[in-house]
Amino acid sequence: MPRNDDLTTNIICPGCSSVAYGASEEIGPFRINKSASGLYLNKFSWNSLANLLFLETPAGVGFSYSNRSSDLFDTGDGRTARDSLQFLIRWLDRFPRYKGREVYLTGESYAGHYVPQLAKAILTYNSQSKHPINLKGIMVGNAVTDNYYDNLGTVTYWWSHAMISDRTYRQLINTCDFRRQKNSDECESLYSYAMDKEFGNIDQYNIYAPPCNNSDGSTSTRQSSMRLPHRPMFRQLSGYDPCTEKYAEVYYNRPDVQKALHANITRIPYKWTACSEVLNRNWNDTDVSILPIYRDMIAAGLRIWIFSGDVDSVVPVTATRYSLAQLKLATKIPWYPWYTKKQVGGWTEVYEGLTFATVRGAGHEVPLFKPREALQLFKSFIQGKPLPKSS
Repeated sequence: MPRNDDLTTNIICPGCSSVAYGASEEIGPFRINKSASGLYLNKFSWNSLANLLFLETPAGVGFSYSNRSSDLFDTGDGRTARDSLQFLIRWLDRFPRYKGREVYLTGESYAGHYVPQLAKAILTYNSQSKHPINLKGIMVGNAVTDNYYDNLGTVTYWWSHAMISDRTYRQLINTCDFRRQKNSDECESLYSYAMDKEFGNIDQYNIYAPPCNNSDGSTSTRQSSMRLPHRPMFRQLSGYDPCTEKYAEVYYNRPDVQKALHANITRIPYKWTACSEVLNRNWNDTDVSILPIYRDMIAAGLRIWIFSGDVDSVVPVTATRYSLAQLKLATKIPWYPWYTKKQVGGWTEVYEGLTFATVRGAGHEVPLFKPREALQLFKSFIQGKPLPKSS
């Protein structure tokens, strides 16, 4: 049974659905079966430890909508944080039994922006409110953090994992201005060359995973972009089904499912999709770096955990380590391996004000690839304890 003393908000990525990914593929109580005809229990669901609230944000993602269609063409970090704060305030007003309970925010990928920005908005709100939200901490995975260090760390990951040649690596390092939101045509051409000619047919969100086979026997391929925000599309190890997103798209377009969820009651004039390209194309403001917000959260005493699946090449572990190094935090517990079921789950280091952990063999969506390890990660985070040194 879920515990009743925590409320965890899970926010995923810009233009993509928390229900499609977080709830249906990762940490929710149910998974969708291969025929999209029904559900089966997820024995590693995080609701064994906390109450989960999945927030579809910004407006236009999944079944969420706005009464003004123009909002879909004018969105970004700022509006998303403001809207998410208003949602949380009103949700707590509607369900007052949750007021005063501990709140933790979690997310992945571009939620490396969403989660800290919402936490900052909550802290500002709390300083002015007679009824503060009991925010205790945040946890983000494979998180977009800082333009320069994310881009530098990503190119470094490609090279260090033999995805690109020495020549292409040197050209990227010497040609691209990683601090810019949009790079030069020459730099963009180098990225395109690396992905088209050197990567091969791989899933960039897990470089060792098999791709999803189409009905004609071909494989689905995905292209990533170094321009932020990163745009997750299809996520693809033994025991892992690379076609999970396709099942969600079938399932959530079923009229009976929509009726059971009380969803799409306004009859939105488009098909339900896991991600919205309209929002991705019209993202108008994005913070260059989230590191200043981390400094504010550390000063406020929030519990902060950051984790990385170490086979993701889109927001890789090297990018996160480069970014966190800029905070220059003192080490409390030096680097060590952590365990689940007598196996190394990953590696971790505890700093003054922040815990960093890797998850061995996990891709961009850590709980999808390594559900047992992800549950241990969440358990340690909620309890405020370091990850186990043995199992």
